[in-house]
Amino acid sequence: MGPLKGVKIIEVGGIGPGPFCGMMLADMGAEVIRIERKGQLALTDSKYDILTRNRRSIAIDLKKAEGVAAVLKMVEQVDALQEGFRPGVMEKLGLGPEVCLTRNPRLVYGRMTGWGQEGPLARSAGHDINYISLSGALHTIGRAGEKPVPPLNLVGDFGGGGMLLAFGMVCGLYEASRSGEGQVVDAAMVDGSAALMALIYGLRASGQWTDERGVNLLDGGAHFYDTYATADGKYISVGSIEPQFYAHLLERAGITGHDFQNQMDRRQWPELKAQLVAIFKTKTREEWCRIMQDVDVCFAPVLSLDEAPEHPHNQARRTFVEVDGVRQPAPAPRFSRSPAEAPSPPPVPGQDTEAVLTDFGFSDRALEALKAAEAI
Repeated sequence: MGPLKGVKIIEVGGIGPGPFCGMMLADMGAEVIRIERKGQLALTDSKYDILTRNRRSIAIDLKKAEGVAAVLKMVEQVDALQEGFRPGVMEKLGLGPEVCLTRNPRLVYGRMTGWGQEGPLARSAGHDINYISLSGALHTIGRAGEKPVPPLNLVGDFGGGGMLLAFGMVCGLYEASRSGEGQVVDAAMVDGSAALMALIYGLRASGQWTDERGVNLLDGGAHFYDTYATADGKYISVGSIEPQFYAHLLERAGITGHDFQNQMDRRQWPELKAQLVAIFKTKTREEWCRIMQDVDVCFAPVLSLDEAPEHPHNQARRTFVEVDGVRQPAPAPRFSRSPAEAPSPPPVPGQDTEAVLTDFGFSDRALEALKAAEAI
């Protein structure tokens, strides 16, 4: 099941955004075959490597000519390939897009990098935090007068990287279904994190966003869009931007002061926030949840990783599932007619090598030759 059922993809193993892209595609029903380095060590227990769920794993030595030849034979039979090395690495291996597209002209060749395939930094090392630094995203995240705060690796690796590549590959697959021709998809995390900032760049251009951190509408500067500590040391979030939601916030929080009536007067935000800090500390998180329920305040408790899967809404939607004893996010988004299947456990690296190669038409003799050459 799943909307990508019937699509076959090779994923050349990597870390972070590459496996996340593979997970997104595999969750949607694509047959994603992950190529690991021969001798690749698994985590202490591979079942915790959630990003590699829902696919089979083969181990091939890509430094051996026989291993490269085997992958090229597979390339002839798939719809897409994704890789996450620095520019030029796949070419050096003999698996660059020119070679692969010659073998399979319909191939969609997805490339995941931080800086992109060209530009002064293209071959430089980096991580999520560096890519979102260059796009302007990191500069905007943090409290006023304090240093920028890394938003985990969600903006570069996953939102601006893996998900961007998954989107790009699906676009490429759709176009290839009409044109009969493949192409290269260049997904760079600096580009993707910049794209995620489109709204903020628009607000900045219009004069509605300052370049100062933590004083704007959506960065914690506004008293009606922030998190607050409660009496029990936990936190709640408030996002009462629209006037009608803001009015409900004031009513449920017992606020009657005239100062709060000028919601968009930025000069008053720091003082109004200080008052809300004191108000929210008077009750526990659970008490505030009861007070704010059943009315459109735009309010939610800030849940921990242990608490989130237990929330009634997440339980009702099965936002989290358990696979082989490991609780994890369920596949998303959802489809009415071709729903994704329940995830399968992550594979041990290389566990499916012979079975997959057999499916791709390798004979027993060919498999023995690959073993003799120490390519598998």
